[in-house]
Amino acid sequence: MTGIEYDDFIDLGYEPDEDELVCRFRFEPAEGMSAEAAASRIASESSNGTWAALQVDPDELTHLGAVAFEIEGSEAAIAYPPALFESGSMPQILSCIAGNILGMKAVDTLRLEDCEWPASIVEGFPGPQYGPAVATEKLDAGGRPVLATVPKPKVGLSTAAHVRVGEDAWRGGVDLLKDDENLTDQEFNPFEDRLTESLAARDRIAESTGERKGYLVNVTAETTAMLERVDRVAEAGGEFVMVDVITCGWAAVQTVRRRCERHGLAIHAHRAMHAAFDRLPHHGVSMRVLAQIARLCGVDHIHTGTAGLGKLENEDTPGINAWLAADCHGMTPVLPVASGGLHPGVVDRLLETLGTELIVQAGGGIHGHPDGTHAGARALRAAVEASVDGVSLERRAEDHEPLAVALEKWGSEAPR
Repeated sequence: MTGIEYDDFIDLGYEPDEDELVCRFRFEPAEGMSAEAAASRIASESSNGTWAALQVDPDELTHLGAVAFEIEGSEAAIAYPPALFESGSMPQILSCIAGNILGMKAVDTLRLEDCEWPASIVEGFPGPQYGPAVATEKLDAGGRPVLATVPKPKVGLSTAAHVRVGEDAWRGGVDLLKDDENLTDQEFNPFEDRLTESLAARDRIAESTGERKGYLVNVTAETTAMLERVDRVAEAGGEFVMVDVITCGWAAVQTVRRRCERHGLAIHAHRAMHAAFDRLPHHGVSMRVLAQIARLCGVDHIHTGTAGLGKLENEDTPGINAWLAADCHGMTPVLPVASGGLHPGVVDRLLETLGTELIVQAGGGIHGHPDGTHAGARALRAAVEASVDGVSLERRAEDHEPLAVALEKWGSEAPR
């Protein structure tokens, strides 16, 4: 027999194998607990340990213990053997690395900051179907950011009003009409009516403008209903679906990803509820890790923030976007979405900070234009094209009235 104790889960001289998952945590030990003791408990509880010393026959035990191998101040790195995880099951992985440990008494706070995903885990997941390629495979946005908008107010509009706003935005130069996170299948704007009428309007506008347009219809629901909605989008001629990936859960996202591949649909990931995990800098799960999970599960675009130029709190948006674009054992990249309080006056700084391979989404920054949605969409398109061409917004506004009006109304300040 052999014993399993907390000390078995820490080895500061350990060098992880290339097939191990390495997770980096920030933590505050409980009163009277050393950093080393706390880190060993994090590693134990998130793998195969418990609070009491165990006596186990080594011939009957697969080595599944995690190892805390690096501790610096309030940060620790822990390596997990690949055999600990079920291939292709994001819920099981998260039950280990972001499960009971977040409620342990051994730590006052604990935050999963980053993960280094080995090929042994990544190969179990499909990743995105399209990623940045949607700009040219499904839209006509090559060489510039994709532009998107949500009709405002985001709930309460009738189907007819929703479609009318979408038509004005598409005609003004926006590529994508998008439902917001809490618009699904309510009586004032039923899913089926909104889907069919919006796609009909999409086709009319595409024919008149000569540009392909898309509609990000929100299929979020109980999983079976969500699959039925995905099927219906495909039958109606849609090319995108939107999913509230955190509120519906990662298992549902994986299921939807498989169904979307059957139909060739791209997945737009809304991150509603993310701040419940990532807003506190000392506890929870970082947006960086949430974005990593989304990529593995197979979304094509995901909201990652505005680098401080919008209305919402943000983490390291440039760093998250860089990870989504970087190589991950051959997995397709994800196209990031900048959204939340954007308007034409901040577009130049946004693209300077985040680059042009992204989706720029504006709601109030389009529909709040003094001359209406169509003018607001034209102003956003002009601001983006000027920034891509290296022309100042002020210079472009000299011969573009909608942009001039937008700059006069909002200036270059981020809303609060």
